[in-house]
Amino acid sequence: MYIVSQPKGLSEAQNQVLAKEGAAVYPPGYLRFLRRFGEGTYRGWMNVQLPDPEVLKPFAEYGLWEHDEDSPITEQQIGECIAIGTTVDGDFLAVHPQTEGLLWLPRHAEQVKAISLQAREQEDEDEEAYALVLDEIYRQVYGSSQEVGVYYEPWMGTRSHLFLRLPPAQDQLSLPELAGACRAEFPPDFFIENAYACFLFYRKLGGYVRLNYAYQQEVALFYEQDAQQAFAVMKEWLMSKGCAPIS
Repeated sequence: MYIVSQPKGLSEAQNQVLAKEGAAVYPPGYLRFLRRFGEGTYRGWMNVQLPDPEVLKPFAEYGLWEHDEDSPITEQQIGECIAIGTTVDGDFLAVHPQTEGLLWLPRHAEQVKAISLQAREQEDEDEEAYALVLDEIYRQVYGSSQEVGVYYEPWMGTRSHLFLRLPPAQDQLSLPELAGACRAEFPPDFFIENAYACFLFYRKLGGYVRLNYAYQQEVALFYEQDAQQAFAVMKEWLMSKGCAPIS
């Protein structure tokens, strides 16, 4: 698993809170993953967060989901759930102290889904075990596996970004051509490319360059605040190829 920037370990207070938690209620490797990598976003999809017993309490009264004899929890039990993650689309991943397995509370569907995981030998010994759990959750929820590479973005609180536009012009590079030129000029430490986007990851940036093929003109530069020199070099190069910052 590629780590986008240097992980920020949990604070002593956060570790003390986790030490009091009953590990049995959480999925394999979850607590160990948090201690090693901190909170962050996995594969641009799932936000891995500290256990939150408060965020779902108001949802017990919203009537967002239908409940019948096949529902894994009652509407009242929603308020007793502990959220351990959210997707970038607003779905919740949670556990309930009296319910076995994981719970998926979708933003755009009417049924709460139970997610069962197969037991793994030595599943809590590997710091990346929870990444496999998240991949299995994705497969069960969406019916397919993610095709993009495996990476994790720790939430450092020191990330900056710059958005640029590559306007169409005669003899101008397309975004895929720009991505190829960037890879040749600055070989990335890790990259992902598909029909919709290209991500070029650089440890010296503590971030990446994202070229949005779907929008055809958008280029985004994500970097840590202490990587100003590397950022300046990359920004100058992108602008020399016709990119212009978006104010």
